[in-house]
Parts: sequence; structure tokens; C-alpha cells
Amino acid sequence: MADHGGGGGGCCPPMDLFRSEPMHLVQIIIPIESAHLTASYLGDIGLIQFKDLNAEKSPFQRTYAGQIKRCGEMARKLRYFKDQMSKAGLTPPVKTEAKCDISLDDLEVKLGDLEAELIEINANSEKLQRGYNELVEYKLVLQKAGEFFKAAHTSAVAQHREAVSEQAPEESLETPLLTDQDSKTDQGKQVKLGFLAGLVPKAKAVAFERILFRATRGNVFLKQAALEEAVVDPSLGEKVEKNVFLVFFSGERAKSKILKICEAFGANRYPFAEDLSKQEQSITEVSGRLSELKTTIDAGLLHRGNLLQTIGEQYEQWNLLVRREKAIYHTLNMLSIDVTKKCLVAEGWSPIYATEEIQDALERAAIDSNSQVGAIFQVLHTKELPPTFFRTNKFTDSFQTIVDAYGVAKYQEANPGVYTVVTFPFLFAVMFGDWGHGICLLLATLFLIFKEKKYSTQKLGDIMEMTFGGRYVILLMSLFSIYTGLIYNEFFSVPFELFSPSAYACRDAACSEATTIGLIKVRDTYPFGVDPAWHGSRSELPFLNSLKMKMSILIGVVQMNLGIIMSFFNALYFRNPVNIWFQFIPQMIFLNGLFGYLSVLIIVKWCTGSKADLYHVMIYMFLSPTDELGENQLFANQKTVQLVLLLLSLIAVPWMLLPKPFILKAQHNRTHQGQSYTPLEGEDESLQVETPHDSHDHEEFEFSEVFVHQLIHTIEFVLGAVSNTASYLRLWALSLAHSELSTVFYEKVLLLAWGYNNIIILIVGIIVFIFATVGVLLVMETLSAFLHALRLHWVEFQNKFYEGDGYKFHPFSFASLGDEDE
Repeated sequence: MADHGGGGGGCCPPMDLFRSEPMHLVQIIIPIESAHLTASYLGDIGLIQFKDLNAEKSPFQRTYAGQIKRCGEMARKLRYFKDQMSKAGLTPPVKTEAKCDISLDDLEVKLGDLEAELIEINANSEKLQRGYNELVEYKLVLQKAGEFFKAAHTSAVAQHREAVSEQAPEESLETPLLTDQDSKTDQGKQVKLGFLAGLVPKAKAVAFERILFRATRGNVFLKQAALEEAVVDPSLGEKVEKNVFLVFFSGERAKSKILKICEAFGANRYPFAEDLSKQEQSITEVSGRLSELKTTIDAGLLHRGNLLQTIGEQYEQWNLLVRREKAIYHTLNMLSIDVTKKCLVAEGWSPIYATEEIQDALERAAIDSNSQVGAIFQVLHTKELPPTFFRTNKFTDSFQTIVDAYGVAKYQEANPGVYTVVTFPFLFAVMFGDWGHGICLLLATLFLIFKEKKYSTQKLGDIMEMTFGGRYVILLMSLFSIYTGLIYNEFFSVPFELFSPSAYACRDAACSEATTIGLIKVRDTYPFGVDPAWHGSRSELPFLNSLKMKMSILIGVVQMNLGIIMSFFNALYFRNPVNIWFQFIPQMIFLNGLFGYLSVLIIVKWCTGSKADLYHVMIYMFLSPTDELGENQLFANQKTVQLVLLLLSLIAVPWMLLPKPFILKAQHNRTHQGQSYTPLEGEDESLQVETPHDSHDHEEFEFSEVFVHQLIHTIEFVLGAVSNTASYLRLWALSLAHSELSTVFYEKVLLLAWGYNNIIILIVGIIVFIFATVGVLLVMETLSAFLHALRLHWVEFQNKFYEGDGYKFHPFSFASLGDEDE
């Protein structure tokens, strides 16, 4: 049933798409104590569109600005929780229909406590993690730098032993000029070297070394060793490849320079003892602290995970509650407050059928809120144009969306969506006629419909979401494509004798080739669609071109006539006889006097088998209407009929153009004659609503504007009758293109690969054929035919009657709340 259909007591009439639901402007006076609950109940039924009675006020000047601010702050906290859950790798909570029992005030306190706790946990965790990363780096520095010192110590011991073993060294080039004994004489002048250890990013290591050398003029000794694995940088929190460095220097001045360079390059420095035993002791201490920190961090993460899990279980309910409350207060801000500040006044549009349901919701709200006074519901009289509301279901909604994309119907205007349900997939199928391709589309659509419940709750990509939204349109498109494919007798461009054998056979054994030469009719005419004998014959293309071209014109003339007839029903419904006599009748005469007559000639030619040239008939109907038709005559008195039709078509043009502006001017003068005094209103005068639209009734009638508008409208129709009829030839062109592409893929790919008698070539050919069929024929051709069918409906069909200048009915409804806050 309909989305908004349903309401107790059978108050809803059957769903009618032809005209929008009758609407009325209502006024509701709500006591202040029951305002919140009333808005909540009205949001549940979603059948009233409130008008903003405080349009002149800024958002901050409105009554419930503070409550909206509170809701916005709670929504921010919920977004923060969602962000933390996604970072922790928790799956998004499944949407639940269970209502939240907690009040908004309690939820505000709870969310504040949870946010404070989570922020504290995150801060502590970040601090501990930073300390842990620093200790990891410290341990690596101790290990790598310790290796430097061990290697140096081993080398020094080895040199000392060598010096002791050589008691009397011989003089050589390698003998030092100053012996140990000489150096000991000046021990007071020895310099104590200092050193710094740490880690520097590997990418900056070369520049770091160069700057150190230049800044100290080469008076440093630098040792570096690359780490095998990247380490987490304590300040960045990201993995970075680093080198351990050990730099020796002399003097405080050099030290201060090195410290500044380390800071500039983001090098982390760590304390380091020269004594080997102290180094081992430091490594042991650091390892112990690391294990303790790891345990503490794991416990913190477990606690954080449990907290987020608890939040996740009720996140959707809290989020729904906050969004509902925010929507309620947004709606209450649109209401005007009484001077006594004891009641709120609401105005809005609602369908007439929903009156009983709205009144029932108002009564329930008054009872549940223990209000001493109930809400007052009354209907207002206005000249303002109501919004347009069609009650659709999941099947008709996608077709209505196609129409609304062109323009929302004016209130109570005839809705082209009723006919679009059938004509749109049919016109698509005329261009896409192949029952093999239609079956492929059908299977894909049935899969989407089968997975409907699953996909409707998921976020899909843009293209997938559009495809899923139009699944029922594609379903009908595929079914109609199978039907037209059977008429064209094409299954991936291959004909089949489905309904009976071909009506044609060879005269003798010599005509085994697929050609019309030598074929004679031996059976009854093929019962449904095109005889398979036509496919592959020499005359296939001329025959199918003639058939599809004439069929396109017939379809176009029928649909354009339907559009003009719809304008008649619009004029009849809105009691506008001027449009009937001076728009509908001359348009019908002009269109059918020319192209309706052409359609009749096509049908007569098919029925009689005449060889008359219809191009010649139509051209000389204008150029030489009095000439004899000769062999192009299809029926008796054809010349007289043509003269009458041509004369009527010529008369129809000034008939459309001239009378209507003068009649409208006369009507305007008669309507506003003697309006110096206005009639007294009845007792409902207080309910009369002033609207901006009323002022237009008293404006000066601009005859020149009306005449120019009618002139443009007449020229557009006359030229459009020709161009729109020609536009329907796209049905023939795209059908031909689809058929020929399908034939090329079948003959030049599949059959060619089959002819090589090689299994590898055959497999490659089948793969290429599948990809070409899916990519070109099932995707690109489907999209192309869809767009062309869309154009035929929007331009050729709807411009005959559809104004599309209305505005859509957007009721206050919790069902339409978006997933994201505004």
C-alpha cells in the first residue's frame, strides 16, 4: 500500500496517482505544556507540512534556540563516540527499532560523563604509549651504542696486548713519533671527550652528519647504525625508519651546537653510561619497565574497548533520540507563540484524508501530557497554491521520481507518472529489443529485488544506489525488452523458429543460401513477430528499416495525441473552457491533420500492400495539393481529404494564436469591473490568510506579454509537431544500432573464433564476446536507450500538457530523518 496510507478507521481512500491528494491549510493552537508531545506524535504520523511563521527571525532569536544548541552538542558527542568506535575497529551498530527509555536531560548528563571518561582514558593511554615508545627507543640506543663501546673496548685491549708483546719494536713508517712515555709527560694537557647518543630519522641521517661536521668544523666523531625495523616515533605516533647515532665532541660549545642540531632534525637523545656494567644494568631496568608499561597499556585498551562496546550497544537509540528531539525543536521554532505565552500557533498543509488521524494524534498528546486544554484544530481558507503529494509505494515511487526530475506537478494537475509506468519501459524496449539481452537484465534485476531487504539498510555507492532505487523500472524494462525481442525475433541477434516454422522455403535445392531469391511462401504467415527467414537475407535491412521507421512514427503520434488529450482533461478539471476551445481543439486538428493522416496512410499501405510512395504523397500535399495522385493514391477521394485536412491545419494556427489573448483580456476586465468596494466576509474572516499570491490578482493586465506568450506557444507547437515526430525516429535508429552491434559481436567474434577449430582461440573469443555483450550492449546501450526514452517523455510527451511548476509536499516526519545531522 502507500507509504503514508494507513490510518485508523479506513480514513484513507484508494491510492490515486492521476491527481495529487486534495490538501487543505490547517491551523493548530497547541497549549505550551503539550507542544513537545504534540510535535512528537505529529512527526510519527508524518502527514503535515508546517509553515515557518517566524521567517523574519534569525535562528538565535527563536523560542527553542537553547534546546537546539543542547541537541547539537549531544550530536557532537555522539559523532565523537562514532569516530572513536571506527578507530577501535568496532563494527557499526545495527539499526534497531527499540525505543529509548531515557529522557533527554538524563541522556545529556550520561553523554557528558561518558565523553569525559573516554577523553581521560585516551589521554592516559596516549601518555603511556608515548612513554612506552620512548623506552623502546631508549632500549635500542642502549643496545646499538653498547655495541660501539664493546667493539672499541675489544680493539683497545687487542692493541694493548700487541704493544706489551713487542718489547723492542723496530723503527718503521708505522711507528708513532710520540711514544707513550712521551705522552705521559704532558698528562695535564689531556682533554676529556663527551658524547651524546640518540636516534635520528633515516631520511635525515646524511644531512644530519653533514651539518654536524660543518658546525663543529670537523671536531666531532660520529658513529651511526641503521635499525632493522621501523620504530614508532614518540612525538608523531607513526612508524619511522631511524638510525642510532653516537657523537663524540670536545667542549661545552660544541655540545650546545650539537644539541641545537639534534632538536632541529627531530633527533631524540637518551642518557647513556660509558661503563659497560652500567649499560647492562640500564638495559635490564628498561626491559622491566617496558613489560610493566605493556601490561598497563593492555589493561587500559581493554577498559576502553569495553566502554566503547557499551556505548555501541545503545548508540543507535541515543542517536535516534537526539535527532528526533532536534527535529521536534526545529519544528516548534517554526510556530508562533501567543502573546500570553501559554500556547503555540501552527499552520501547515495536510492531506484532507489525514484530518481524522491528525485530530486523533492531537487528542492523544493532550491526554498523555496531562494538559487541561486540548489542541484546537481548524481549517483555513486561502488562495495560496497547496503542495503536491502523491501517495506512492516502492513500485511506483521510482516512476514518479522520473517525472519529478523534470518538475513537480502543479497541485491537482494530471500526473504523467500514471502513463510513464507503461510507456517508459515500452519505449526503452523498442530501442533495446532482444529477448536474450532482456533475460540478462531480468536476472540482474531479480537479484536486486531478492536482496532488497539487505541493500535497503546499507550504504551503497552512487551508481549502485541509483540502480537499486530504479530496480522496478529496470524490471519492467527487461520484461518489455523480452516482448519486443520476441517481435523482432532476436536472441543475441540469432533468430529462432519459436512459434512455428518459417512461412518461406526454397523453391529447389540450389537456393540453400540465406537469400530471398528462390524463396517461396509455403505455409501460413509466421504467427508472432518477424519471420526468421528475413534474418540474413538480402532484403533484411530495407524491410526492418521500413518496419521500424513507420512503427516509430505511429508510436510517436499516439503518444503526442495522448499528451494533448491530457491537456483537455486538465482544462476540464480546472474549469478552463478557453483552453479547450482555443488550445486543445486546434492542436488536435493540426497534429492529426498532418501526422495523424500520415499514420493512417501507413496503416492503409500495410493493409492493402500498395506500393505508393508516402514521401511523395506528404511532400506534394503541401507543394501541389490540387495535382492528381496517380499510382500514389491509396483510397477513393484521397485528394479531397488531403485538401480539407490541409485547410483545417492552416486554420488551426491562427485559431491557436489570436482568440485566446483577447478573451483573457475581456475576462480580466469583467472580473475587476467595479471593485472599488470589497464584499463583506462571513464570520470566518479572522481565518482568512493573507498570502503574497493574492496581490497578483489586482495587477495590471499586460496584453502585450500575454500575446507574445501565446505567439511563442503557437510557434513552439507548430514547429514542435514536426520536430517531435521526427524525434521519435530515434526509436528506429537505436533499435537498428542495437541489432547491428549485436550481429557484429556474434558473427565477427563468436563465429569467427569458432571457425578456427582451436580451443584456446575459442575460449578467448567467448571471453571477448561476453565482455563486449555486457560492457557495450548491456551497460552502454541500456544507458543510451534509457536516456533517449527519458527525453521522449520529458520533451515530446510532457510538454503537451505538463506545467510542472508545483512544489513537493515535505511533511514533518521522523521516517525521513537523515543518517547525518544537519
